[in-house]
Amino acid sequence: MTNNVVITVACGTDDPNRATRAIHLATVAHKEGKNVTLFLLDEAVYLAKKGLIDNLRAATGDIADDLMTYLQANQVPVLACTPCAKARGISEDDLIEGARMGTAVELIRLACDAAVISL
Repeated sequence: MTNNVVITVACGTDDPNRATRAIHLATVAHKEGKNVTLFLLDEAVYLAKKGLIDNLRAATGDIADDLMTYLQANQVPVLACTPCAKARGISEDDLIEGARMGTAVELIRLACDAAVISL
């Protein structure tokens, strides 16, 4: 069994429950001692844009910004799909602290050595 977990999510502010759940699962996996990477695809790249998740929360009450702050404080990699971000006018400078652009090649390499959760 691998100790690596990759969580991919393709929704953002358009589906606050799934988006927040992805960040929550990344937080839980990290607290369980896993090597976690959160990879944001399609609309999910907005989750890494400064200021956009400040008021995003799930129906359960989980607050996306609080969970993301945990990931940032613990240096959990948050990767935003490069072409997805560029298509939405998001540049590297627009990303929250600790987030960076990532490529499909990088996602595939990570996924080949990890348990993958896709939301």
